[in-house]
Amino acid sequence: MTPFDTIVIVDWTGGGDTGARERKDAIWASVQRGDAAEPAVYLRNRSVAEAWLSQLFADEIAEGRRCLAGFDFPFAYPAGFAQAVTGTHDPLVLWDWIADAFDDLVDGEDRFDLAARLNRLFPGVGPFWFNGRQQGDIADLPRKGSDRTMDQVGLPERRMVEAQARGTFTCWQMGGAGSVGSQAMTGMASLARLRRWHPEAIAVWPFEALDRPVALVEVWPSLLADEVKAAMAGTGETIKDRAQVEGLAGAVSRAQMSGALQTLLAAVPEGVPRREEGWILGVGAELLLHAAARASDRSGPGPTHLANDCFALPRGVVWTPVDVALSRLRERLRPVTGTERVPVAAALGRVLSTDHRAMRANPPAANAAVDGYGFAHSSAGERSTELPLVAGRAAAGAPIGGAVPAGSAVRILTGALLPSGVDTVVLEEDCTVADRKVAFGGPVKPGANTRKAGEDVKEGAVALAAGRMLTPADLALMTALGMAEAEVFRPLRVGVLSTGDELVAPEQGTQQGAAWTYDANRPMLLALAARWGHVPVDLGLVGDDRTALRAALGRAAATSDVILTSGGASAGDEDHVSALLREAGTMEIWRIAMKPGRPLALGSWQGVPVFGLPGNPVAAFVCALIFARPALRRLAGAAWHVPTGYLVPAAFVKRKRAGRREFLRARIDDQGRAEVFPSEGSGRISGLNWADGLVELGDEAREIAPGDPVTYFPFGSFGF
Repeated sequence: MTPFDTIVIVDWTGGGDTGARERKDAIWASVQRGDAAEPAVYLRNRSVAEAWLSQLFADEIAEGRRCLAGFDFPFAYPAGFAQAVTGTHDPLVLWDWIADAFDDLVDGEDRFDLAARLNRLFPGVGPFWFNGRQQGDIADLPRKGSDRTMDQVGLPERRMVEAQARGTFTCWQMGGAGSVGSQAMTGMASLARLRRWHPEAIAVWPFEALDRPVALVEVWPSLLADEVKAAMAGTGETIKDRAQVEGLAGAVSRAQMSGALQTLLAAVPEGVPRREEGWILGVGAELLLHAAARASDRSGPGPTHLANDCFALPRGVVWTPVDVALSRLRERLRPVTGTERVPVAAALGRVLSTDHRAMRANPPAANAAVDGYGFAHSSAGERSTELPLVAGRAAAGAPIGGAVPAGSAVRILTGALLPSGVDTVVLEEDCTVADRKVAFGGPVKPGANTRKAGEDVKEGAVALAAGRMLTPADLALMTALGMAEAEVFRPLRVGVLSTGDELVAPEQGTQQGAAWTYDANRPMLLALAARWGHVPVDLGLVGDDRTALRAALGRAAATSDVILTSGGASAGDEDHVSALLREAGTMEIWRIAMKPGRPLALGSWQGVPVFGLPGNPVAAFVCALIFARPALRRLAGAAWHVPTGYLVPAAFVKRKRAGRREFLRARIDDQGRAEVFPSEGSGRISGLNWADGLVELGDEAREIAPGDPVTYFPFGSFGF
């Protein structure tokens, strides 16, 4: 499909003229070309809007530009309606019928009268309802939906797309909050006239092939309700319709630039009567649309992008030591996902986006730590004490009423609030009770067996700091401190893309021949991303075709917050990942002084960070552990993580030259020594399965004999 140069989003209205002053319930339109957005246009009524749109389309056609125009009303009615009215299932024939019917209305009649006329074509009462006039009933147009007889009418209440898109209204409702019936009826008539004014220039999705200069599509701005709400809060915008058309135009334009628009246009499920009922652009592919919206709104709740020169190295740097590379990543990376509030019970594994303070102290008040007897310490003797018991007892959740007098004691259970007059508790097993008196030996330490208010966490104190990835214990603490919700970063979506003509997927069969290599990196990296608590996004396999790779990166930028590629990251003829990043002006090849995994291509594509990992599986695995894991945590909002290593005796012999760091596949033998895999080849995947960790050998030269200390990192220290 030929790309669109211009995106237009129109918020329609079924009402009348709104006057010269900008109002929220008017027609608003937003035009965007690439990253260039024009201020939203206020159109006071449908006649003005039709004239404006007609001129816009004429200008686009004259300039040789392709234009996609989205309108926020249904393009069709539920299956069966068009056939009953026009004798054909074609919604575009129905558009013309409705436009002609509006022309036939006499003075004083409007869309409500047309709805009543349509109702008379069906048996029973219906399907349209709601009389928007202040006075007088309209024959055959019920005021309530419950007054209809849809079983006799024989039409569905909703289209299939409306059943899938939660929050949409039925097109039979002609008025009332949120209704779309009037917008649909008047909008279809207006679009029919525009098609007549520009014959052979306008195609309608999904009824027709989009091979003409102008494409009309149905949209629903509420798909981006969260993004619009955040944008309005950030800019002080007061007119929602204006914010909606600007936000959706930006999202669709960015989807166009990234290559994701074609996916949106193809996201109509099987079994939908698309040529009769139509579809709403973005329903079924909401994640793509949300990603595009967040990418186009740098100030909203979505991702913030890294600077194009984020990965630039100082002039003259050729080889980058591992520690220097890690330090630069730690300094330059920051969270790239938006934030949201979720229930604490659903926050396991999520990353806090801000410090969380105690809503109340823990414990909230002084209480007993044991079952026993409570009293004022001043009432106890040095060697022995006998105190009368007051009536009742104090239990957790059931405090005793009143104070305990000096010289008396009270029965108290674990967790019970200390009554007034009690500051010390003696363990039940250390007491004797008879004749409503309690006796115990001494001396007793003041405050024994009690918990002070706030001794765990004080009210208002920072209980959990921003950047913490929440554990089950954290959820317990947050709940105890009165927190019902957690403000967290949205999960990081990690896209994984494999490149190379030589690669095939196992499902393609075993008859590929020895020249073909099964793509082992993609399932490995997707599994690592999932194990690290991120959302893995399978971006598939692309051959050594720069055009196909460019399109794949565009789709990836719309669906992922960070992209991991394997292969094509060096500077050879077929290293297309680095070549494309270089074209975009964002690529840096970091020649890491390490083995395995020397080349590491870093850059960004349409603002989304890209990590180009080596193609050999072992090198890709080690680079993912050493570089990708802490970097992904940082991008997800979590604190930078340094793996924990242990000194263990070596069970191997090794001579190492100076100048680079080496990571050897290793495991601990039954004597507690680190043995290493016999081959250091980057293609020996079985060594990863054999190992349970890595031995790190520093940058300096070294000769290692059995028994010499080496640093061993179990795979668990890398988060799996």
